[in-house]
Amino acid sequence: MSLIEIERKRALEGREPLEQRLKQSGFVATGPMVEVDTYYSRPDVDFLVTVECLRVRERDGGCEVTYKPASDSTTHSTAGVIAKQETNVALANVAQAVHAHALLEALGMVRLARVEKSRTSYRLSERPELSVVVDTIAGLGAFVETEIVSEGSRQEAVRQLEETERLLGLSSHPVVTSPYRDLLLSARANEDAVRAPAR
Repeated sequence: MSLIEIERKRALEGREPLEQRLKQSGFVATGPMVEVDTYYSRPDVDFLVTVECLRVRERDGGCEVTYKPASDSTTHSTAGVIAKQETNVALANVAQAVHAHALLEALGMVRLARVEKSRTSYRLSERPELSVVVDTIAGLGAFVETEIVSEGSRQEAVRQLEETERLLGLSSHPVVTSPYRDLLLSARANEDAVRAPAR
């Protein structure tokens, strides 16, 4: 059975209260680290419409290419839980990113957006499949993603995700269903509209 990543993203007003609760609950932090994600689409299929993901991720000491399939009613629940199989290709080092970009562009892929974030991942030693990721996205603000990687029951994974959110007091924070890529493109379009001269 393939591993499925099950996650839900929520907006935060600030990171500090949540990070304090995570530490009090026994979560151990990794990071923060800076990640730069460059997103691509096919020339004949708009990944913004299909909500597919093809990205090159660069971070200190590493680089990977990731693909996530298109979204539909089986991958997105009405409660904002996303369950998708990820295909990740880890490259030798961050210097390989330039070759990954060149390969995708040689294949005719269209560059969509570049998302820069500061990311801290929190984990419990006894629950390696569970992570709580706190992000600050340049131009957008702070977010939290609760993630479970599972090859078992999706229903049980969602139950564990919801239990973790309750433990951390996240249930009142607004659910965000759009990828960071889409949020950033929308924010930039709004800024451009505001700056555009009146006709």
